[in-house]
Amino acid sequence: MAIAVADQKVLLREVVLRDKPASMLEVSGKGTVPVLVLQDGMIIDESLDVMTWALQRHDPEEWLRPEVGTFTDMQSLIAECDGPFKHHLDRFKYTTRYEDVDPDVHRTEAGKFLSGLDRRLAGSKYLYGGKRSVADIAIFPFVRQFAGAAGSWFCNDKFPNLTPWLEGHVTSDFFKSIMKKYPQWQQGDVEPVFPE
Repeated sequence: MAIAVADQKVLLREVVLRDKPASMLEVSGKGTVPVLVLQDGMIIDESLDVMTWALQRHDPEEWLRPEVGTFTDMQSLIAECDGPFKHHLDRFKYTTRYEDVDPDVHRTEAGKFLSGLDRRLAGSKYLYGGKRSVADIAIFPFVRQFAGAAGSWFCNDKFPNLTPWLEGHVTSDFFKSIMKKYPQWQQGDVEPVFPE
């Protein structure tokens, strides 16, 4: 979404993580996505770094400049999401990947972060005021994963502010426009330009 809003054209390779192309692993041994390879050969392989790279070039909606708080505040919240919350999300959603995990315990622990987001959204349309910020865009995909795994446990009664915030992102025309399905890239395939 940051690449699209910043109107930064990139060549896209759709990767299936269970079938990672060797060329991806050659440039980033982490084996995770995204991986952005710049023309000068620089590699950016962290989501927030890719977002920041794009928005530093063009930030028409000022996602890096929140109405309330600072960019550093947003970085801290994103780090909490990407660290402790994701730890619990993974163990709640993928219980078979971990030994001796109680999904209910991890759902409860993840719920504490979600409750904090819900409180933050009381009286505010977005996490840092009345306009979308990089924090909203970086965090909502993780909340979306959790909500999908939690089913009816994630509801308006528990999260009266967070639920409509999430729904607003997921149903937005902007989100739908970037969620186009692409075929898995194979060596020699033409790389489509993104955004189109």
